[in-house]
Amino acid sequence: MIGAIQVNIERLDIVVIVLYLIGIVGLGCWAGFRQRRGAEGKGYFLAGGTLTWPIIGLALFSTNISTIHLVSQAQVGYTDGLAYGNFEWMAPFLLIVLALFFAPFYIRAKVATLPDFLEKRYSRSCRDWLALLSILSAILIHIGFSLYTGAVVLEGMFGVSVMHSIIVVACLTGLYTIIGGLMAVVVTESIQTLILLAGAICITVVAYGRIGGWEGLATSVEPIQLTMFRTKAELPDLPWYSVLLGYPVIGLWYWCADQTIVQRVLGAKDENHARLGPLFAGFIKILPVFIFILPGTLCLGLINRGNMKHLPIQPIALQSETSPVLEADAQVVYETIMNDFKKHKRSTRVETLALNTDLAPERVKTIVQDLVDTKMIRVRTEDTYAELITQLLPPGLRGMMAAALLAALMSTVSGALNSIATLFSYDIYKRWRPDTPDHKLVRIGRLATFAAMILAILWSPYIARYENIYKGISTLISYISPPIAAVFLWGVLWRRASAAAALTTLLFGSFLGAVVFFIDWNKATPWMQSIIDWKISFMMCGFYLFVICSVVLAVVSLIKPAPASAEIDALVWRNPWDALRGPAWRGVWNYKLWAVVLFFTMIMLYIIFARRWFI
Repeated sequence: MIGAIQVNIERLDIVVIVLYLIGIVGLGCWAGFRQRRGAEGKGYFLAGGTLTWPIIGLALFSTNISTIHLVSQAQVGYTDGLAYGNFEWMAPFLLIVLALFFAPFYIRAKVATLPDFLEKRYSRSCRDWLALLSILSAILIHIGFSLYTGAVVLEGMFGVSVMHSIIVVACLTGLYTIIGGLMAVVVTESIQTLILLAGAICITVVAYGRIGGWEGLATSVEPIQLTMFRTKAELPDLPWYSVLLGYPVIGLWYWCADQTIVQRVLGAKDENHARLGPLFAGFIKILPVFIFILPGTLCLGLINRGNMKHLPIQPIALQSETSPVLEADAQVVYETIMNDFKKHKRSTRVETLALNTDLAPERVKTIVQDLVDTKMIRVRTEDTYAELITQLLPPGLRGMMAAALLAALMSTVSGALNSIATLFSYDIYKRWRPDTPDHKLVRIGRLATFAAMILAILWSPYIARYENIYKGISTLISYISPPIAAVFLWGVLWRRASAAAALTTLLFGSFLGAVVFFIDWNKATPWMQSIIDWKISFMMCGFYLFVICSVVLAVVSLIKPAPASAEIDALVWRNPWDALRGPAWRGVWNYKLWAVVLFFTMIMLYIIFARRWFI
């Protein structure tokens, strides 16, 4: 279970936090009321088709970045170095795919939701199923995980229980989302993104300067901590091949086929804005490795150099004989039967009493004597970011960063809530009652938002079962995304992909994903271990599921091919190079130019950080 973050909040910090909350909720409500004067229905859900590329890019980034990123990416930066930065640096490649291949179809089809697009390409049944999957994923992933992580933060700051914190955050976020619609979401997201980046950059600069720059960092941590690609022996959860094979599946769903994300593109003024927005977001996605993940590695280096206090420790008990007591720490000292201590590397899990060796060796015996009844002592690596805030920033700036944590949380939750309102209103309710006027659809959307928030509140406490939230959310995405990614990808690239094949793939792939989730959820229990020894990494599991779904779609399409249709022909790229032949602005704002620049920028970054030669 992820423990509470402990931040020393002073009066000045509390003033900053309260003023921020009042300001951001008020701004969201004002933006919503202003937009409602001239728009209903799609104006509420898609901001009236008025979004420009800078707003789209910032909104895409801020919807993706949440409190989960701030807390968990600093944690994995501390425990695993830069390796989990692949989730950030692989994203620009998928944003290029969104800009070149998917965005034009979404805009030309004039759809309000992605299930609407799926109906035009395949069938109404595919639309209905995707709408249900999209609502489910928004509740479980975007809202549920964000609420829980934010509640953990608030519990540490103010001593409020997790459940009460969840309710408070949910109410604040739901207020301006329900009142304002997408315009409230994107306006507040843009402000919150700037606050988030400013605070994160401040922490990184201070920590980087204190450790003595890159040279100081390189001499304070293991060289492997500063590389992006690892072998299976070095990092069993994320070997390099799982990044190359598994992330495109996750990314294709998340960046190109997830309503919560793509809704910003659907609200674009025109096709050029819809293309440039994702590319702009791709450039911004370079930053999180340096301002979210690197601070965790800097924290480890500062502790090793004696420039920061050790992270807090927490006594916990093993949940069962088979429970791995170590997943996050690089090395541990564990107690043997003879009551002496030996060093044990992370590559093999310890299932006995354990202590982290980041604690000074001379303190080990003292700690054990002080905590006689303790079954295990673990280092609270989830406190990494909070410790950086507490130990490196002065009062006032701490409050600003606390506000940034809340900003990121509210941004993600509000975006997901608005997407749920859109999906439920247009893809479910309006099908039953097609004559429903737009103003009533807006009311129905607000009711759907309220219901989704209640369900997310009920689900959030169960997330405590995951020992690492970042891996937990990535695992869940790996099981949901494969059938959706397969249907969207081949639907755009392959003319023969049929409605029958798409529906079969969605149903069968969702069933397989549910089975795999059930196995993974219970893999540590004795009864499940007696049936199967589940050791497939979540990224490779997502890849395997995608391959299976693609085969199913191909086989069924060959048996029952898609009929000839001009509408379908308009939604399929006959030639992949057609994506680069579309209309574009002239000069420096040509989306083709920036797609090429972004692609080679990412290639160069990977060449620099892929292995160890530069250290």
